[in-house]
Amino acid sequence: MSKKSSNPMFNEDNFGQILDAGMATQTTPMTVSGAVNKTYTLVGIMLVTAFFAYSFPSMMLVFIGAFGGLAVYFVASRNLERSHIFAPLYAICEGLFAGAVSAMYVSAYDGIIFQAVLATVTVLVLMLFLYQARIITVTERFRSIVSPAVAAAMVFYLVNWVLYMFSINIPYVFDGGLLSIGITLVLIGVASMNLLLDFDNFEKGEAQGLPKYMEWYFGMGLLFTLVWLYVEFLRLLSYLSSD
Repeated sequence: MSKKSSNPMFNEDNFGQILDAGMATQTTPMTVSGAVNKTYTLVGIMLVTAFFAYSFPSMMLVFIGAFGGLAVYFVASRNLERSHIFAPLYAICEGLFAGAVSAMYVSAYDGIIFQAVLATVTVLVLMLFLYQARIITVTERFRSIVSPAVAAAMVFYLVNWVLYMFSINIPYVFDGGLLSIGITLVLIGVASMNLLLDFDNFEKGEAQGLPKYMEWYFGMGLLFTLVWLYVEFLRLLSYLSSD
C-alpha cells in the first residue's frame, strides 16, 4: 500500500506511524467491513448533529463545524490510537457544518436538500461500482494526479474563507455565472475521484493489516469526502436554480 494519499487525512508520515504502531503493539487488524460499519456510525452521528444545526442555523455553527473539524483532524492525525474518540467528535463538527449550511440554502431554494442528498448518494454508488468493477483502478499515477488536485482545492477553500472573514469577495468565483458553475463542477469531479481513494484505503488497510483503530480513521476520511460532495452539490444546484 502506498503511504501517500490525496485525502488530507492521509499522508506519508501518518502511514509510517500507523505501520510502526501496528507492528509494535500487534493490535487486531482492521477489516473492510469494520471500516464500513464505523463509517455508518459516523454518518449517523453527523445526521443527528446536522438536524440540530438545521433547526437552529447560524454562521457561528458553520465556523464551529468547519474549523472545529479541522482542529479535531489535526489532533487525530497525531493521536491515531485514539481515533475512536476523535472520529465521533469529527462527525459532530461535520454535522454542525452541513446542517447549518443546508438551512441557509433551503431558505432560498425549496427542495434543494433532497436533490443534493440524492446527487451525493448517486455519485457514491456510481464510484463504488466503478471501483469494485475495476473500471477505474487506483494506481500510483492515479493518486499522483488526484493528490495535488485535492490539495489545491483545500487551499482554494482556505483562501476564500480567510477573504470572507475580511469581507473580501473574489469576482466571478461564487456569483452563479458560468465560471462559478465550472469551478464547482471541477470540485465535484475532484471529490468524486477522492472517493475512489477512500475505497482503496479501506481495502489496502485490510491487506496491510493496519491496526483496528484505523477503521475509525478511514471512516473519518470517507465522511469528509461525502460532506464535501454534498456541499458542492448544494452550491451547484443553487446556481442552476437561479435565474
